[in-house]
Amino acid sequence: MLAMTASVQATDLEVTHWWTSGGEAAAVAEFAKAFDATGNKWVDGAIAGGGGTARPVMISRITGGDPMAATQFNHGRQAEELVEAGLMLDLTELAEKEGWKDIVNPPSLLDSCTLDGRIYCVPVNIHSPQWLWLSHDAFEKAGVPVPSNWDEYVAAAPKLREAGILPLALGQQPWQSNLLFGAVQIGVGGLDLWKKINIEKDVEAAAGSEMAKVFQAMGDAREMAEGSNVQDWNQATNMVITGTAGGQIMGDWAQGEFQVANQKAGEDYTCLPGLGNHEYLSTGGDAFYFPKLDDPEKAAAQLELASMMISKEAQVAFNLKKGSLPIRGDIDLSAANDCMKKGLDILASGNLLPSGDMVFSADTQTQFNDLMVEFMNDSSISPEEAQERYVDIVENAD
Repeated sequence: MLAMTASVQATDLEVTHWWTSGGEAAAVAEFAKAFDATGNKWVDGAIAGGGGTARPVMISRITGGDPMAATQFNHGRQAEELVEAGLMLDLTELAEKEGWKDIVNPPSLLDSCTLDGRIYCVPVNIHSPQWLWLSHDAFEKAGVPVPSNWDEYVAAAPKLREAGILPLALGQQPWQSNLLFGAVQIGVGGLDLWKKINIEKDVEAAAGSEMAKVFQAMGDAREMAEGSNVQDWNQATNMVITGTAGGQIMGDWAQGEFQVANQKAGEDYTCLPGLGNHEYLSTGGDAFYFPKLDDPEKAAAQLELASMMISKEAQVAFNLKKGSLPIRGDIDLSAANDCMKKGLDILASGNLLPSGDMVFSADTQTQFNDLMVEFMNDSSISPEEAQERYVDIVENAD
């Protein structure tokens, strides 16, 4: 009788996301396993191609009357219009009951889920893009020490080329070029410059000499990445894992790929937050929103899913596989590797920045993407010209 009752109450929920690489799949499987343990069923709706491909599909389904039960977006303003249109489930009551404001760290993560004082999403991790990943094998083959910062990395690039090794692996999806730029902006330009431009929208700073150094560094990155013809970020990561590329600038989610490949931080690869120059992390990452559904049983199961995602057990299991930092500081992460521990130390120090998705609209972010893709793929565009176009975007940003 109990079994019959459980089967009647069990509810299938379709969950859409763009986690399809080896490390990502291993991480999302932890969420699915935990939700299935509640007696409900996780119906996986993975969309290949990354967020840029997946988000339009997700938004189209929600606005077109065919909503999924839960969907991934990044922290920030990506779902703002959907919330304003009344299409997302209000999680405020659940958040207050479970004390999310007391456990989510830093508070900006929950703030990015909040609109007009109401909470509409559950943050599940902290991902920062300002990491340089370096292959020990590649630098050993080139006969140079593993760099400890961006300048040493640029200086080592000719030796890597001579050894038949691509200095910088870069995938061809637009967001990867923009991620590279964001990391270089912090790693070369520093925290104050980043804040002036990204938070204060300071046009003079965007046009200034310090920003010119950032664009010159992007010119170096373009030269180092010449010949990189892979598409997906994890294919670029694999080049670092196999030693066919010296390094990659990518978010800490790359850790999941190193883990699946049984590589050990500090032995097989080095990770440098802030490119080894400025150890600051931006508090981007992933959050789940829950489109409004007419079925009351599914609506109840949506709340169970949200509660599970923020639970201690799920946070540990998911983030250890994902390579991301947890959104709560009251859990045991003694199993974390050296790179995750670096991130946890920076998180504890408070050296944090909001993510680009939190400070610029999706439209402005797309303009940055387009500019950086064009720059990285067209060597006739000078750093000076790219900076001029960048200034124009900042001046008109919303």
